[in-house]
Parts: sequence; structure tokens; C-alpha cells
Amino acid sequence: MNPNQPNILTLIRKIIRSVDIDSKRIEKEFGVSIPQLLTLQFLDTQEDFKATSTQVKNHLELNASTVTGIINRLLSKGLIVKTPNPNDGRGYFIVLTAKGSHLLKKSPVTLQETVSKKIESLSPEETDTLYKGVGLLIHLLEAENLDAAPLITLCDDLSKNQ
Repeated sequence: MNPNQPNILTLIRKIIRSVDIDSKRIEKEFGVSIPQLLTLQFLDTQEDFKATSTQVKNHLELNASTVTGIINRLLSKGLIVKTPNPNDGRGYFIVLTAKGSHLLKKSPVTLQETVSKKIESLSPEETDTLYKGVGLLIHLLEAENLDAAPLITLCDDLSKNQ
């Protein structure tokens, strides 16, 4: 056995734990999951604060059923509304409400945002090393075919959809 194997597993557990702690903190303090928060943030950047569910799906890089669950939970909390799409009789827009905008104004910096800024400060060599190492880890976890969301945690929303 490689002498670093137990250390690698401990490091992986630390990563998982830090993601879990951040997710629970956001959920407890603001009543939304990180994918829900990212959806609100996306809508906040769109013209007229609206987007189609397909645009949200593409932004989050999640499957349609997962995004439907996220949207339904945000609707039930009054953070978004659905409005008809005049260009598509069957379609609708998802629109950020004043309540959703207010939540964003008081929302905290997430672990993803912190890590993203730190990655930006790495040298190209460090970024390449990190990319290769994480890629190897994904291969070892046999996670190549999982949804690749631009967020650190999906646990809450994925488990609610299963």
C-alpha cells in the first residue's frame, strides 16, 4: 500500500466536509441551497431579471429534472415567478422577484466564490497541476459522467429530486 493513500483519503474527506459545512451554513442562514442561490444570482445578471428554464439549465450545467426541482422550490419561497413567454405559447420565463433580489443583497460569499478567486491567483503551472490532479481524482471516483455544475455542492437539490 502506498504510504500516502490514507492521507489522500483524509484530504478528500476534508474537502467533502468543507463543502457540506458551507452548504448547511447557507441553507440555515438564508433558507436556500447553493444551486438555488446560483440560480438567483444568474437571474440577477440577466436582462429584465428573467431567463428561460433552458438558459438556467445551461448556466448551471444540470439536467432538466434537477433544474425543475430548483425552480419549483424557488417558486414556493416566492423568490421567483413564472411569466408567459410571448414568443413561445408553451414556454415561460423565470423572473427574479423583489424578495429574491433582497435575499441576494444580504447573501454571503460562498465557498465556491472564495475558491474561484483563489484559483484565479494561481500561476498557470499551479492551475495546470491542480487541473490534472482533480481530473485524476474524478477518474478515480468514476465521476466523469456526472452533471458538471459550476458549483461546489449539489447534494441538497439532487437528493430532493430522487
